[in-house]
Amino acid sequence: MKMRNVAITAVGSYLPPRIMTNDELAGIVDTSDEWIVSHTGIGTRHIAEGETTSEMAIKATENLIKRFKIDPERIDGVIVATATGDYPGFPSTANLVSRHFKTKGGAFDLAAGCTGFIYALDVARSMILSGTLKNALVIGSEALSTVIDWEDRNTCVLFGDGAAAVLLEQAAAGGLAPALLRSEAMLAESLTIDPVSRHITMDGKAVYQFAVRAIGEIVTDVLKAGNLSISEIDWIVPHQANRRIISATSRRYEIPEELFYLNIERVANTSAASIPLALSEMEASGLLKEGRKILLVGFGAGLTYGGSLLTWQRS
Repeated sequence: MKMRNVAITAVGSYLPPRIMTNDELAGIVDTSDEWIVSHTGIGTRHIAEGETTSEMAIKATENLIKRFKIDPERIDGVIVATATGDYPGFPSTANLVSRHFKTKGGAFDLAAGCTGFIYALDVARSMILSGTLKNALVIGSEALSTVIDWEDRNTCVLFGDGAAAVLLEQAAAGGLAPALLRSEAMLAESLTIDPVSRHITMDGKAVYQFAVRAIGEIVTDVLKAGNLSISEIDWIVPHQANRRIISATSRRYEIPEELFYLNIERVANTSAASIPLALSEMEASGLLKEGRKILLVGFGAGLTYGGSLLTWQRS
């Protein structure tokens, strides 16, 4: 019988060794450690010095291969969620990863801002179920330090660099439920990489208000689609954008804040890499047990948002 489930069977991550503190940022722009922590929850971020998005994606995949003893020759497709590819057009970052590991299946990038990993997961899940791919590496990798205006204190304090990868394969049970994917394109210009300056621009108030509502709606609707209550969820893994967004969502939608797994204090906002980085950290810490239900929630540029229910299948 053909299996109709797709699960994450391996996960790996990579963070550049260079760590930038809030105090260092205070020497660049008019800010302070106290202000950054109180307004964002961020304490440090990793900065890729000379490392490209594809190089970080490759290192995250190498970590996955080593930790889970994966034979690289059996990897089929590669999908990379990123807004900071090595090249502005082509080749895709996924092609560069595919070249390194000599994969033969499809390889392409997906751009959906900070929701990119959620979108990429569901594209890969669908392609595996259709038979287009045998399995797929889904990678979130971002070198956001290359598109930051280091003189704009409203944005430069928020972002960091990093990459994480998961391997998706068919499974007998559990795994990923079909995702809920949404967009609010009328707000597209509220968060951009400006085509002239190549710097991130953001309407902070508009994005904040959108994010709180987006998380609340997705959590509510994913629970409804799965006929679940919030008490049946073991973890919510959100895009790591801002601690205040999570706290506001918790209050407004009566979602226990302790359900949210957060590592933003250490890695800041890594856009499409943030959710898989959190999953990799959780797996390494032993938090992902067989059968646990994890709600993945993304939101970001586009404006896009979406969520997936993941039933973990590895002990």
